[in-house]
Amino acid sequence: MTKIHNYYLNLAFQLAEKNLGKTGLNPVVGSVVVKNNAVISTGITSLKGRPHSEFNALSKIKNTNGATLYTTLEPCTHYGKTPPCINIIIKKKIKNVYFSFEDPDLRTFKNAKKKLNEKGISATLIRSKKYKNFYKGYFINKKKKIPFVSAKIALSKDFLTIDKKNKWITDHSSRNIVHLLRSRHDCILSTSKSINADNSRLNCRLDGFSLFSPDLFIVDLNLRIKKNLLLNKLLRKRKTYLIVKKDNIKKTQSLKKLGYRILPINSLSNKNDFLYLFKIIYKMGYSRIFSETGSTFLYTLIKNKLINNLYIFQNNNKLGNNGKNNFATNYLKKNLIKSKIINFKNDKLFIKEFINV
Repeated sequence: MTKIHNYYLNLAFQLAEKNLGKTGLNPVVGSVVVKNNAVISTGITSLKGRPHSEFNALSKIKNTNGATLYTTLEPCTHYGKTPPCINIIIKKKIKNVYFSFEDPDLRTFKNAKKKLNEKGISATLIRSKKYKNFYKGYFINKKKKIPFVSAKIALSKDFLTIDKKNKWITDHSSRNIVHLLRSRHDCILSTSKSINADNSRLNCRLDGFSLFSPDLFIVDLNLRIKKNLLLNKLLRKRKTYLIVKKDNIKKTQSLKKLGYRILPINSLSNKNDFLYLFKIIYKMGYSRIFSETGSTFLYTLIKNKLINNLYIFQNNNKLGNNGKNNFATNYLKKNLIKSKIINFKNDKLFIKEFINV
């Protein structure tokens, strides 16, 4: 039976992945309703986080008496902006509930099983091996009150990060993956130095993903952002914040007229400064940051143990004298490349997971 339960739970995770990074501070959850060995309904946490997955799965069908609910996360038991999900589970006369993770929110943690059992509903935790890291970001949100932070870097085969002759080191397939990764985060962190150099838009340009371009935070302490960037044409389509020194607020009027929002800070020189900034971003409602910066800024984040996941795209060609590197080559070789995930035609994708953040 465990094999069958894992099948439906894996299906629930596949559903949840669709809205990863799009549910605000609420965790993304997938739910599958099964009756008479057939799936009769499914649900995902809605965009912005409400309604919840279980409500979406159960509210659209009538005859759920005796059905089984599979859900990726322990159903919530507390009242917030909406009633708890156990209410509709009880109302719909679900017989069995299976879930893969206990909710770290202390208002719900390990309460669902007890409350459902009291109503004669069996609730069983089956931990997922395949999706064991799925809620890594949500656990960090709840424990540290900061966003989950991912970043990416592109390398040549000889570990160089800048191509002197071309804008891109990696191929089109890698760049498409980056657009997908952007869509799985609710904000992007970059710097005016990087954006000025690349004239980058930092949005999602895959077919069907344009509506999921994350909001943008740009570190521009000394107001160096250029006024003629492609990015400036998109300022009315999403929230774009300039992180500036408080001393420079009076100089930001022309940038506000363009559509930038100003986020003043005292400094950004050490780990505590970054953590303070991340806590502000979290309080603003953002749970997942995707950092797209130059390698010097990225190294600062890594050195201060502020990165949770790092995506490393490595091209199969060497740059030699046509490339240069702001990272120490030995550091890249020893610390970043760990396990190969995907082979493209010309690129490889690696992922480095940092634990002690």
